[in-house]
Amino acid sequence: MQTHVSLNFLASSPTAASPSHAPWLGKKVPEYGTAIVSLDDPLLAQMNNAKSMGIKKWGMEVLHDPWYTKGTAFTAAERDRLGLRGLLPPRVVPFEKQVERIMNEYEEGFPEQRKHESPEIITKSGVTPEMIRKFDVLQALQNRNETLFYRVLLDNFKQMIPIIYTPTVGWACQHYAELFRRPRGMYFSAEDRGEMAAMCANWPAEEVDAIVVTDGSRILGLGDLGVSGMGISVGKLNCYVVAAGFHPHRVLPVCLDVGTNNEKFLKDPMYLGLQHKRLEGEDYLNIVDEFLAAVTARWPGVLVQFEDFSHRNALSLLERYRRHRLVFNDDVQGTAATVLAGVYGALAVQHRPASDITKLRFCCAGAGSAGTGVITLIHRAMVKHGLSEEDAWHNFWVCDVGGLITRARAPEPGVVRLGFARPEEELEGLALDEAVRRARPSVLLGLSGIGQLFTAELMRHVAESASAAGFRPLIFPLSNPTSNSETTPQQAQEATGGQAIVATGSPFPDVEFEGRPCKSNQGNNVYIFPGLALGAVLSKTPIVTDSMIFAASEALAAMIPQEALERGQCFPDLEDPRAISARVALAVIVQAAAEGLAQGPVLDALDSGKDALMGHIARSMYYPEYVHFYKLP
Repeated sequence: MQTHVSLNFLASSPTAASPSHAPWLGKKVPEYGTAIVSLDDPLLAQMNNAKSMGIKKWGMEVLHDPWYTKGTAFTAAERDRLGLRGLLPPRVVPFEKQVERIMNEYEEGFPEQRKHESPEIITKSGVTPEMIRKFDVLQALQNRNETLFYRVLLDNFKQMIPIIYTPTVGWACQHYAELFRRPRGMYFSAEDRGEMAAMCANWPAEEVDAIVVTDGSRILGLGDLGVSGMGISVGKLNCYVVAAGFHPHRVLPVCLDVGTNNEKFLKDPMYLGLQHKRLEGEDYLNIVDEFLAAVTARWPGVLVQFEDFSHRNALSLLERYRRHRLVFNDDVQGTAATVLAGVYGALAVQHRPASDITKLRFCCAGAGSAGTGVITLIHRAMVKHGLSEEDAWHNFWVCDVGGLITRARAPEPGVVRLGFARPEEELEGLALDEAVRRARPSVLLGLSGIGQLFTAELMRHVAESASAAGFRPLIFPLSNPTSNSETTPQQAQEATGGQAIVATGSPFPDVEFEGRPCKSNQGNNVYIFPGLALGAVLSKTPIVTDSMIFAASEALAAMIPQEALERGQCFPDLEDPRAISARVALAVIVQAAAEGLAQGPVLDALDSGKDALMGHIARSMYYPEYVHFYKLP
């Protein structure tokens, strides 16, 4: 059966053409099975005036062919007939709107637009016109030569991570529709219910090792970006390839489009997703259930990383699937492992043992999915080092938008009350600054998403409390992107007299205080999630356990060389991300084996010792280099 698509084959009239301008004369037209032999050939007129035309290409071949592709303008019927369903954002964009978008960029591109913004706005966001220019260069390179793209990233990872990941990826998500060039990954929407298993066949890869999926409901600290959140899935998997050696053809970025509550996108004619309010409750869960069933049936053993889901959905989905599917949530578990490693590293900077974590008191601004995950894992570390469950919980004071959380507060529907709720019910709702005065913490964690939340006075109180307990203050403003950081390293050092050990979520340059250099650490999840995923995939574990997360964190903390500790580093250097990921993966595999969950070749390697296992991990990594090709018959 012949498939038809809307396509004007020729723009010019055959009578206006001449042989010198018609190199296709005498050549076979594959779609019609014959050749055009003259300018008067009836076939030429048929092709020129056709509103539809049969083609033999399928799926990605259509999208990547500049002659046939219409991008987001393919209709729903065409997407079904040509194997394109799920390979494009759900919304069909008219041809005229595509032209309008190109003309907007033609008149003034993003780097130029950025130059017109105030220096204050640019500084606050952390994304400069030069960073946008570099993002465009790398995106264009990825579109035309992925091998070269990944080699450039691997050789320059520390320099380029702020461009392909936070903070620039946040900006890219905000402008996803305008930046959309070449589709990457798969889109499963609320309109695809009952069809997701069939849609998976449209993805050309027979084997997929890892999926990063988002529903776009909480992209970094930028809120609900809907289908535009696909940019974070793409960015994360670029890190999988570069930092952990996953093969780029065996990873799959995914966006679940269940609508958006972003009023701007609901009215924006250029928005690429479904323009209705987000589905909730059972309707939402049914879509996630169907998605997971579809991808795990198509690719058994695939690891699924949940990314940037809203607080309530992040925690509930993790609990729903973690005990019977190979899933983890980077915002909850990856952030927690990274921050715990940073705390261990900060203790090492002070020549303190890891067990001294039991002597630290924490005040945390933010009780969302990231904050909850961080607090829970640090609590577990305290218990490991000797405290009882109850005594460990007494070391936490947690505030959210409603102030201090105590047992007087009723938990959200569907959310289990955690032990960090303070027993002093009369203090319910206490403001952050007053909570700091009462708690006298030595560590201040920022996971609130509120820029400049930490005042100088607040940080001075933490410095005084830490000093009284014999510690340097730990100031960790971890919210992303840069504009949402609770403070800056410079402000933290000025407020604490240059004593703070600072770790931020987004990158900041090192600073000076009274002529003395002060290290600005970045608590980047890229230290954890690529290696964690690699260890889980290689070990063939059916689930990711809390003990594996904990093992990954401890492995990261153990990598900081002494000379780096002397400089105030509480994380290892990112110059060689694969060395970090390999050691994290090794720790995960060893833990999986200890729990009886590891399977396959890793067990044989482990039987020969950890050096043999490390060699097995290194050999499993994809390395971007050219290979010699030859034509198959």
